[in-house]
Amino acid sequence: MATVFKRKHNYFINYSVNGERKREKIGPDRKLAERVLNKRLTEIVENRYFDKKKEYQVLFDDFANEFLQTHSLVNKRPRVAKRDAGLIKQLSAHFSGKYLCDITPQSIEQYKTFRIEKVKPATVNRELACLRVMINKAIAWDKAEDKNPFKKVKLFKENNIRERFLEKEEITKLLESCAPHLKPIVITALFTGMRHSEVFNLKWQDIDIHRDIINIPQTKSGKKQEIPMSGIVKKALIGVPKHPGSAYVFCNTDGRPYTNVRKSFDAALKKCGIINFTFHDLRRTFGSQLVMAGVNIKTVQELLRHKDIKTTMRYAHLTPDHKMRAMETLNSQLVPSSSPEASGEESIEIDSFSNSLKQLELKQ
Repeated sequence: MATVFKRKHNYFINYSVNGERKREKIGPDRKLAERVLNKRLTEIVENRYFDKKKEYQVLFDDFANEFLQTHSLVNKRPRVAKRDAGLIKQLSAHFSGKYLCDITPQSIEQYKTFRIEKVKPATVNRELACLRVMINKAIAWDKAEDKNPFKKVKLFKENNIRERFLEKEEITKLLESCAPHLKPIVITALFTGMRHSEVFNLKWQDIDIHRDIINIPQTKSGKKQEIPMSGIVKKALIGVPKHPGSAYVFCNTDGRPYTNVRKSFDAALKKCGIINFTFHDLRRTFGSQLVMAGVNIKTVQELLRHKDIKTTMRYAHLTPDHKMRAMETLNSQLVPSSSPEASGEESIEIDSFSNSLKQLELKQ
C-alpha cells in the first residue's frame, strides 16, 4: 500500500516494489511528497523504476584504499595518516567484503559488541569515528546514499581523565636517570607542556633565544603559537649538539628526527622506580604543577594551549585550598594591616613551580 506520512517536520512516502517495501524522505512539502509518490508508482507500472541503492555498489575494501590515498595521505600529517591506516585495518576485519550501502546502524552496533570485549571504549570510539568520516566522504564523493547510519548510533562513554603526574621529588629523580640524549627532550616536554609531536618536530629555526620563545608553526589546532621558554629549557636546548645536516633539534646520528624515545624513556623510569607513567604524562605534570603552585586556571589554559577551558578544568581538583586562599586574599584586602589577623603569622606559603625550576637548574 502506497502512503504519504509525516514525521516531525518532514514527509515520507511508502510503496512496494516486487514485494519489497521502500521508504523515501521527501521534505516539509506534502504536495511534493504526493507528486514523488505518484511518479514512483508510474515508474513501477511502466517497468521504469530504478533502485538507486543498487547504483552505490561500492565495496568497503575498495573505498578504504581510495580514502587513504585520496584523503588521508594528501590532507593529513604522516603520523595521522598512519593512524588512519591502522584504524581502517581493524575495521576491515569486520566490514571487508561488504558494500558501503550495507553498513547499517545494526551492523555498526554488532561491531561495537564485538570490539568492546577486546579493547577499551576509547579505542572503539576512535575506530568508529574513522568509519563515520569514511562514510561522510563516500556521500560527498557520490559513492553512497546521503544517509549516514551513524545518526542512529551512540558512541561509548569514555573515562579518559588520567591523573598521573610527577611530584617534585620524582621530577628530580627522573632527570637524574635520563641518558644524555634523553634529558633535554624530557626537560623540554616537562617545562613547556609541549605535546609529543611538537617536541620531536622542533627545529632550530623555531627557537628564539633572544626573546626566550619557542615557535610552534603547526599545532593541534592548526595555528602558529608561541611558548615561553624558561631558563632551564633554554640551557638544555643550547646544550644539544647541532647536526650539520639536519634542521631538527632532536635527531639521530643520521639527522632524521626522533619519532619516539620509548626505549630510553622506559629505561629511565625503571632506573628511578617510577611506574605507570607515559611520555604524555610530562605534559600533565606541567599543568598539574602549575595549578598546585597557585597559577590561575585561565593562565594554565593559555600555557597548555587548550582550546576549551573545560579541558583545563580537569586540573582544578588539584587545588582543594584555592577557595581558602581566595578568602585569605579578600581578608588581607579588607582587614587593616595593624590587626592581628593581618600580621602574617598564618600566611600561606606557596612553593611555586618556578622555584622548582630554579632548584633543578642549579643541579644541572
